Amino acid sequence: MMNSATCASLLPAAMPVRRKYDHRFRQAICDTGDPGLFDSVVSIPRSTAKSWLHRGPATVIFLDDDEFEVAELRLQIAVLERRIERYSQATRNLAAIIRVQRGELDASGFSFANQRIPDASAKARIIETISRAKALLPLVLILKLLRLSSARYHAWLRAQKECGLEGRSSCPKTSPSQLTPVELRTMKEMVTSDEFRHMPITTLALFAQRLGRVFASASTWSKKIHKRDWRRPRKRLYPAKPKVGIRATKPNEIWHIDVTVIRLLDGAKVFLHGLIDNFSRRILAWRICEKLDPTTTVALLRNAAAHIGITPKLVTDSGVENINGDVDALIDAGVITRVLALVEVTYSNSIIEAYWRSLKHEWLYLNSLDNITALEKLVAFHVEHHNSVMPHSAFRGQTPDEVYSGTGTRVADELAAARARARCERLAANRALSCSLCDPESGVKSAALQLRR
Repeated sequence: MMNSATCASLLPAAMPVRRKYDHRFRQAICDTGDPGLFDSVVSIPRSTAKSWLHRGPATVIFLDDDEFEVAELRLQIAVLERRIERYSQATRNLAAIIRVQRGELDASGFSFANQRIPDASAKARIIETISRAKALLPLVLILKLLRLSSARYHAWLRAQKECGLEGRSSCPKTSPSQLTPVELRTMKEMVTSDEFRHMPITTLALFAQRLGRVFASASTWSKKIHKRDWRRPRKRLYPAKPKVGIRATKPNEIWHIDVTVIRLLDGAKVFLHGLIDNFSRRILAWRICEKLDPTTTVALLRNAAAHIGITPKLVTDSGVENINGDVDALIDAGVITRVLALVEVTYSNSIIEAYWRSLKHEWLYLNSLDNITALEKLVAFHVEHHNSVMPHSAFRGQTPDEVYSGTGTRVADELAAARARARCERLAANRALSCSLCDPESGVKSAALQLRR
């Protein structure tokens, strides 16, 4: 028999909704057969006590201390697993809500990416909303949901922490390495001063250190100059080179001649001479030589000027192949008149130099330059296509041969008319197409045809 103290010690500390009793109460009632044995100690319902008598004593398994600790740990694990399951379900529900809200944002087209928010109060509300949401969601997920970039969000945070001092972008206490207002004023004076306008930024930064005025790197100087839009007094007064070169008004009025060096695969140098017409951009003559021979220029000029009947103006550079006794003899004979580029005129010999660039980078360098014979075939192919096949953008679709001979005057108008016709045909072809959204009746007919098939 248990006394009153023992019975009291067996009482549960907190009675749950479904009351449970120690197994020794059941054992004692079953041993004595009295259902009201503990009525004076604990209120056990009479139906519960009679069910104990009917079912008999409970089977009790006693555990030692180690086994009891293991059982408690397993119980705790089970409780934690149930809690994790609840949290996982809540997380899945939250993810579904976020997906729905993200779909609504996508459908509405809302985004901070292409929208400027100048109102500081609106930015403060957004930042406050994000700070509250960070207790439940990661910041990356929140910014992705709002379509707000991380750089923009942190820039708003920094803007809220701006210093109240005048002329300070950040607090000097939290950023003590920033330049002082005196240093900034000194930098501005030196950058905008006529006294130091001849100095580059790197030199000016070192010179300021030599004077003991500002000790900052050249990159800091450049950053401050661009951020504060300091303008240096360095306006150019010397005449700039003309952007548009010399231009002729008719064929064979102005010629350009030049020589370029091409290196073969074995390292040998080959000299390519060329003569081009200024008005039509047509290659009039060309020749490849293993050596820089001054007589090559004379031969090209004689062949080109044999059938034109006029005296063209020849623009050349001051190379030895262009200034020699043989070329002077042609000038004295009235075959040509010579003008030295950038010496006697302000214009350069850029037209022939531009053709050299196109010839090399768009054709020659794409092939194997094994020997002079292969090079001559490649140059002949490109010159032929340049003159008679490839339309020039400056002539609205005409080739240099057509411009030189005057046979392509209708090409530009014909191409414009062809473009207009093609546009009309394209519009008609696209408008003839339809789908179920454009024409519901055609959609029903096409669906019926598919069902029949």
